[in-house]
Amino acid sequence: MATTVLGVGTGVFVISVIWVVTLLLCVLLSRTSGAARILSIVFFILAVIVTLILVFFPRASETSTPEKEFQIVDTSFIGRYVLLSVMSVIFLASVFLSLLYYILEPVYAKPLRTR
Repeated sequence: MATTVLGVGTGVFVISVIWVVTLLLCVLLSRTSGAARILSIVFFILAVIVTLILVFFPRASETSTPEKEFQIVDTSFIGRYVLLSVMSVIFLASVFLSLLYYILEPVYAKPLRTR
């Protein structure tokens, strides 16, 4: 079986896109007058025909063929974690310094008015 997303194949997504576009066109063309209104019926019939073709004549077989499992090896594991730890230390230091400068901002005394 081909690649699946959320447990369904790509054909389900193709059929759903076809029907979403068809329903959008039918809604848009239903407000028109004349020959353009008939086009919504043509688009609907065309979507039914394409859906029936995709359902009754699938390209992939229903039985899955056993595939050889590949073991994924992450060669840059240590480098990424070193980079992540350095970035985390820099982030924490910058947050600490920004809060430090925010808290320790000098407050100047306002001059008193004397008469």
